[in-house]
Amino acid sequence: MSDAPSFQSLRGKNCIITGGGGVIGRALCEGLAKVGVNLAIIDVAREEAEKLALSYASTYGVKAMAAVADVLDKSSLQGAKNLVTSRLGPIHLLINCAGGNSPKATTRAEFVERETVADLSGTFYGLDVDGFRKVFDLNFLGTILPTMVFTEDMVREGGGVVLNISSMNAFRPLTKIPAYSAAKASINNFTEWLAVHLAKANIRVNAIAPGFLLTNQNRFLMLDEKTNALTERGQKVITGTPMGRFGEPEELQGITLFLLSDLSKFITGVVVPVDGGFNAYSGV
Repeated sequence: MSDAPSFQSLRGKNCIITGGGGVIGRALCEGLAKVGVNLAIIDVAREEAEKLALSYASTYGVKAMAAVADVLDKSSLQGAKNLVTSRLGPIHLLINCAGGNSPKATTRAEFVERETVADLSGTFYGLDVDGFRKVFDLNFLGTILPTMVFTEDMVREGGGVVLNISSMNAFRPLTKIPAYSAAKASINNFTEWLAVHLAKANIRVNAIAPGFLLTNQNRFLMLDEKTNALTERGQKVITGTPMGRFGEPEELQGITLFLLSDLSKFITGVVVPVDGGFNAYSGV
């Protein structure tokens, strides 16, 4: 009888995770550490990343370290890579988790209506172009550049796995956040393209698309700061999610481990929604 499916193939592997100090990054790091993956947390906040690395190492007995790097600065990433490989050895896994949105790339209005024509400042026409560029660069180039730097050795070593973090916005763009939606859609396309490009090098490339989680960034868009009741936008999200609730960051761990492990070794170029049914629901 063959062995039962497990994540044993991940034990002892070295994983770089950009944005590892964020809400999703922390959840993924903990899930990886639990199955014996060594971690290199790449973040701009050194103190927090180092604190997390120490915690994972002491709690789960894995090797864990922090490295400061800007995902939009290739030389900074190269320096982080040199530090990681000198301390942990070859990089086997990469999770591109850095990303985010900006108020400067967010409209106040959901729709352009006749009565708002006199003042378009809160619509698409009032968006700050630099803000739009910042969001697109952070999410898209912030995935491209780390992948360029951290997977080059995977080609020479004969294999590896990349996991990108997309979003429900990539499939169904949300009102008010055009830059973030477009940037995440570009990650879906890049994931598919790179999966083909690296397939013969034995490097798999996939992505997960989280649904609506409560994070520090969006909490008070979804919940009233004083009453903790759902805001109008939060109610729309719950109504559009068949499972009727927000997701928990820890609920991304299972699919992450699956896509990184040998259990999925014939899977590449896919983007998996983890969304409580949001993407499948037409609203009727």
